[in-house]
Amino acid sequence: MAMALASIVSAPPSGRGTAVIIDHEKYAQAVILRGQPIPWGDPVAYSQFLGQAQGLLKPDATLLNLGALYDHALATNDALKSSLSARSRTGYALKTLLADENTAGAALELASIVAQTSAAPLVLQIPSPMLWLALTHQLSGAGTVADLDVDRAENAAIYVADWLRRLSLLPVSMLLLDERWPGTGDLPLVDAAAYAPVSNVTGNYRWALARRTRDGVEILGSAVTGTVVPQDYWLSDATSAPSGDFLFAEIPADAVPETVLSQLAKLT
Repeated sequence: MAMALASIVSAPPSGRGTAVIIDHEKYAQAVILRGQPIPWGDPVAYSQFLGQAQGLLKPDATLLNLGALYDHALATNDALKSSLSARSRTGYALKTLLADENTAGAALELASIVAQTSAAPLVLQIPSPMLWLALTHQLSGAGTVADLDVDRAENAAIYVADWLRRLSLLPVSMLLLDERWPGTGDLPLVDAAAYAPVSNVTGNYRWALARRTRDGVEILGSAVTGTVVPQDYWLSDATSAPSGDFLFAEIPADAVPETVLSQLAKLT
């Protein structure tokens, strides 16, 4: 059974006074893999890579970015990528991507192995329904984010909710919806109510549901919020530690390992 997010926050597994969740994907790729590709296609190799990063940094949860797995699949599978363009209808690309059995199976296998091998509670990160809709809409050539409005968000959430049901047996403490748009222009602001199909699924599974922005992490249905640790924090040992209900950190790839460990020790 998954450890509840409330337990992670109130009694961090690391023994810290404040729980710290770390997005160390780019940093670990630079330091552990020495810039070589992350082995998304090999679940055992990936879990070993993740275990090394977790052992080094000792976060209070294991963050698994399944959105990055899908990015890898699209970058390495031309047939999958081209299938998104078979129809120009808005939402077709996302629905097609999430319905792909091979990629969904790879996501489940990876998450299952990580859940079995990691000692820390599992947090899954995926793009928010609106973000995933926008990314696939542009990638398929169907249009730009200017075509999208908040009314599209609920349909996207239905596709995501259907996909999440494949992961129902995983011991997930929190599902994190990444809302950070990397492109030009702005995505429409989406009220949490539009994501009801997703929150209904996570509620049934007793997973916490959260939204990740550049400013912090909002736990839906809770007053608990996560404070983002500024990236500059990891680049100089002169920077003081932030505070919050819990901390969420993304360590930059160019951070110096000695400085990272020094700064990590301040997060007590």
